Amino acid sequence: MSAPRIITVGSVNLDLVAACETLPRPGETVTGATFAQYPGGKGANQALAARRLGADVSMLARVGKDPNAELALALLRKDGVDLSRIVEDEAAQTGVALIGVDASGENFIIVASGANAELDARDVEGAGPADAVLCQLEVPISAVIAASQIASKLFALNLAPAMPVPAGLLETADLLIVNEVEADFYGDALFRGDGLVAKTLGRDGSVLYRAGKEVAHMPVYAVPVVDTTGAGDTFCGALAVALAEGMEEGAALRFASGAAALAVTKEGAQPSLPWRSEVEAFLADKA
Repeated sequence: MSAPRIITVGSVNLDLVAACETLPRPGETVTGATFAQYPGGKGANQALAARRLGADVSMLARVGKDPNAELALALLRKDGVDLSRIVEDEAAQTGVALIGVDASGENFIIVASGANAELDARDVEGAGPADAVLCQLEVPISAVIAASQIASKLFALNLAPAMPVPAGLLETADLLIVNEVEADFYGDALFRGDGLVAKTLGRDGSVLYRAGKEVAHMPVYAVPVVDTTGAGDTFCGALAVALAEGMEEGAALRFASGAAALAVTKEGAQPSLPWRSEVEAFLADKA
């Protein structure tokens, strides 16, 4: 079977990560942290996840003309993601995410969008066709709407971060992906279309719905948690790859859950993203 072609439209960031024993409360200063920087951004993370899991991936995004751009794109370029549609913005800086991670792997994230906020429909037009198009909400909604019109078999939308979107996007998407917070934000509107809805539940695993009815459920895999940053993006990329390949819905959810489980066992959003062989070995061991 040939590799599915996936177009990812979304954000590219440089992640600045401080790892500490406990995350600060409002007004509190925490010392003794260690610092690292990694490529990130939900769009880039999902693109790289899909690439490492076997897809032929193109990334549509904006970065600044600054040193952070090369750092932010480094792993995408190294692992063979097509970057020919990346736009260099003359006025805006490459996006940056400030991330705190505590000893249990929990995190907080503050994003300075930079060039991501300038991506628009003109940057997306003319792309395709593709087996799947994968989007998130860290770029303007005009770009997401344009992405939904790219000729593809599967339009997948990760509704993160949660914000109001046109009802038509929710109703016509072939796959919506949310966590518990996002699911509460959108409520019943998630289930007005005929597509799939994937809901991640943290320690309670994940559920896949069609037309409001549960079609698959996966408990969480017990693994040592190092850093949860990027786990949700891994899940999104993996589920898009699996469905684009034609996997049965339950098998696709299992594949995505296994990939996400492996992602939390390493530091950094993109360095932690697993390869196809690692996921298949992990799932074979759990069978």
